[in-house]
This record gives sequence, C-alpha cells and structure tokens, in this order.
Amino acid sequence: MSKKTGAAPLKWLITGGCGFIGTRLIAHLTAEGGHQMRVLDNLSVGTREDLANVAAVLEISQKTLSDVSKGQWPESGVALIPGDIRDPETCRAAARGADVIVHLAANTGVGPSVDDPESDMQSNVIGTFNMLESARHNKVGRFIFASSGAPIGECQPPIHEGLAPHPVSPYGASKLAGEGYCSAYYGTYGVHTVALRFGNVYGPGSGHKNSVVAKFIKLAFSGEALEIYGDGKQTRDFIYIDDLIRAICLSASQPDIGGETFQIATSMETTVGELVERLVPVLEASGVSGVKITHGHPRVGDVRRNFSDTTKAAQRLKWQCRYSLDEGLKKTVEYFMQNQRFPDQ
Repeated sequence: MSKKTGAAPLKWLITGGCGFIGTRLIAHLTAEGGHQMRVLDNLSVGTREDLANVAAVLEISQKTLSDVSKGQWPESGVALIPGDIRDPETCRAAARGADVIVHLAANTGVGPSVDDPESDMQSNVIGTFNMLESARHNKVGRFIFASSGAPIGECQPPIHEGLAPHPVSPYGASKLAGEGYCSAYYGTYGVHTVALRFGNVYGPGSGHKNSVVAKFIKLAFSGEALEIYGDGKQTRDFIYIDDLIRAICLSASQPDIGGETFQIATSMETTVGELVERLVPVLEASGVSGVKITHGHPRVGDVRRNFSDTTKAAQRLKWQCRYSLDEGLKKTVEYFMQNQRFPDQ
C-alpha cells in the first residue's frame, strides 16, 4: 500500500502488532511517515522477526517499562512491549500517551474457542476490558476494536449493523462482549470506540494464519490435500489485507464515528468450493500442479452463510474495498512463492 489515507501523524498502540494484520498496518504507517508506534504482543503467534521485517524494533523490557509509563515514544521504528493483554498494569503502561489504540490481540477463530472457551473468554473479554480501561485512564483519543461477523451468528445474509446478534460459538460470544464494552465505554466514559467487523482477511504476510485461504495455499505447496469442511457450499466474505488496513486508518481519523460498528468486507458472497475453484488455477500458474481436494465433516460452531452489507462503511467511513478476489489471490500466492519454504513438489 502506498497511497495516503489522509491521517495526520499519530501515536499508535497496536496490540497483537506482531501478527498478520498488525505488521501490515505498521508497514503502511511506516511508509506514510511521521507516525510513532508501540506494539503490545505476547509473541504467541507473531514473532519479533515478523515485526523486524517491516520496521526497526526497539524492545522494551519489564525493567524499562517505567519509561513507557512516562510517555516516551520512539522517534522512528516501533517499540515492542512483550506482554499480555490479560495483565492490566502492562496494558495501562503501554497505552500511556497514545492517540489511538488498535486492538487486534485476541484468540482468533471458532475452532480454538470451541476447544477452550475459557481461554477464549480470558483473551477476548478480559483482555478487551483491560485495553478499554487503559484507554479511559490514559484519555486515548480513539479505540479501534477488531471484531468479526461471528457475533451475529446464523442469519439471512447479508450481515449488517442493525441485525440482532445471536452468536453460535464461544468466539462469537466473546467478540460480542467486546463490542458491548466498546459501546458502553463510549456511552459512559466518552472513549471514542470504533468496532470493525472484519470479513475473512487474507493476503501477503499471512504465513502464520490458519484461516482458509492461507491454510489452503500452505497445504497445496506442501503437496497435501485441501480439506473442505462439509459440502463446500458454506459462504464467506473474503477481504484482501490492504483494503482492511485502509479501513483501520480511516477509523482512526474519520470524525463523528464514536461508538459505531462497521462491517468491513467486500459485500460479495463466495462459497468455499468457489474459492477453491478460483485458487487452484492461480496455484497451477505458479507451478503447483495436481492439487487434491477432500471433504471432511462440517465444523461445530460454523455458520452456513456469511457475507456483509458495507453500505454504512461507505457512507460514514468513506471506505469501499478495491481489490477483487482474483487479484488478491494472485498477490497472496506470489507472496507465499517468494517468502515461504516448502517441500519440493
């Protein structure tokens, strides 16, 4: 991404900033120039090396965390604070002096939440509460919360912001709780929260992700079969990473959106079977032939149909997606070809 979003230079705290979305956001902010950045990450998924690939890293130890508490920010690069969002003291120290918090750190995905709902709750509910408290006490100007369509649950799509939520997985319930706390902290304390319900995000930098696009590409490169859960007719809304980053940046700067929730997706419904049909030719063009496809049992907690109506984001955020699925898949496969090591095909 090279085009400016129009945001003035800000002090950004990005939780989970070593991950897929966080590193792409940091790369974008670095390219814009003028921004000062901190990352709070427990390094359970993303690594120091992932962060160092997009920006110079100054690591903050627990011994020097008091300097962060005094409001010191790096003039260039990014300050990495290894820590957990379940620790309120670390959260509050990390948020000192921030203009905007982008809260990406979370347990992600339905499957892990079904296997361990308590861990999902601790990360996604308690962790979000700690970050909101940190924003409140530090008078942070904007709080951007990474949500998803999971709080809505089963419905007749497209999903829009006016639908009543009925989550069908612990992950959906924990994200709904986060949205609820964001609304409450805006209404009660005046914290300017913005909840973004991400579609299924994919793109360059997703090597650690186990979501469907990244997983299928990694399986294909490794010569393993692509397993589709159920009949493959379940639908999702696949959004390319750079479109998502623009939405985050606009959420940090757009006026009069405190307390609001936005669907951030493409407004296009794609079955998992159709995704595979479009991905396989891209893989074959990259030299990966003989891709095998299998069908497994449906996954507990998955919704059948899921895509979004992004009218509100277009009107209030002045945001629309720009990348087609075919463009995004090509760029993503190119990334894996250039940056990942796989067994010989």
